[in-house]
Amino acid sequence: MISKNLYYKLVLKVIVITITAAIMALFYAQDKIVFALFSLLFIGFQTWALIKYLNQTNEKIAYFFKSIKNEDFTLRFPEHGNIKTLNELHVSLNMLNSIMQNVHLKNEAQEKYYQEIIKQANIGILTLNAKGHILFANPMMEKLLNYKPLNHINQLSQVNTELHELFVKIQPFETKLFQFSNEREKIQLSIKSTAIVLDKEELLLVVAQDIHKELDKKETDSWIRLIRVLTHEIMNTITPITSISESILKFFKVGGSTRQIEELTEGQVKSTIKGLDVIKEQGENLMDFVQSYRTFLSVPTPDKEPVSVQHLFKKVKSLLDITNAKINFEVTVEPNDLELFVDEKLINQVLINLVKNAFQSIENKESGSVKLIASITNDNKKIIQVIDNGSGIPPEILNEIFIPFFTTKNDGTGIGLSLSKHIMRLHGGTINVISGEETVFTLIF
Repeated sequence: MISKNLYYKLVLKVIVITITAAIMALFYAQDKIVFALFSLLFIGFQTWALIKYLNQTNEKIAYFFKSIKNEDFTLRFPEHGNIKTLNELHVSLNMLNSIMQNVHLKNEAQEKYYQEIIKQANIGILTLNAKGHILFANPMMEKLLNYKPLNHINQLSQVNTELHELFVKIQPFETKLFQFSNEREKIQLSIKSTAIVLDKEELLLVVAQDIHKELDKKETDSWIRLIRVLTHEIMNTITPITSISESILKFFKVGGSTRQIEELTEGQVKSTIKGLDVIKEQGENLMDFVQSYRTFLSVPTPDKEPVSVQHLFKKVKSLLDITNAKINFEVTVEPNDLELFVDEKLINQVLINLVKNAFQSIENKESGSVKLIASITNDNKKIIQVIDNGSGIPPEILNEIFIPFFTTKNDGTGIGLSLSKHIMRLHGGTINVISGEETVFTLIF
């Protein structure tokens, strides 16, 4: 509507100027100089009026956008003036101003909402630019770094020089662990960084979290579970020894005095011998248990070298006795020339243990299947997976299976999986498990 009115008015003014110019030319041709001069003055007046009209409109629009740029939404144009076209323009500008004001208020409210969430977050968050200026830091970050207010990363040199150096050198998508102490407590930070672009400026978003308390809790829980297992195993061994020892002592002591050899019956002598055999056997079991504990603690530092995964898998197959025709054993390496930088003997020990466990879980299954797969993930991590469709691992013990000496087997030592996890940790890798229709152990290098 407005554009049409402006268009029609401009066209009308241009037509009037054109007609006046034609009349002036006609008067000039007829030597009517006075009329020609009046026509020229009229053309000048019309041209001035056109320019004024355009400037007036442009100035209003320019003033409007300048106000918007300065976030001044109080500007209002008169909507009931003498010029209808300008009134319509004013109505539209006022309407646009109201819409942008509402959008601005909503964005402002949303920004305050997000800022409040960030302020209340239990992780530290800050953004910094290439010059080291900290544009934003939430209260948790100031608390973790023990400095307030945070304006520049150079301030961190007053907290800890190594911490300052870490923030200076940290690159996008890096994860760092850093431990330091202040006057209040010991802090172990997990620091992650991400590159972001804001208003065409490259910034670094850094988040930090104190994992010391969480690690302490996990460590305490691990010790409690380990002590529970150790207590269970030792009590199972010691209880029969104590009971049998008491029974044997009754043969040799009566009323606090020692009986003579001649007083013992043949049955008592045989029971004594049998009891001593049991005590000897239980003692040997306890020694084996202690030896397995020593084995867990005496794993050597890995002697790493490039090893072909194909070679590793061939070694595993040759060392395992796979004779059950009902079991389908599949081996896959992708890519075919995949290599790992590992200690061959230690990783073989891990693989043999996992594959043995997989075979034991499917020994009573008619269509048992075990898969040994090596591949590279989308984020370029090399992995080996041992997959079986056996009985699975109950959810209630899934978090317990890597605890030393925890076992569900009658003849198991409970050392295999915990030793495997320890070996992977020495290699800088991890091992995890999921169990459902299939049980999948994944070694991540």
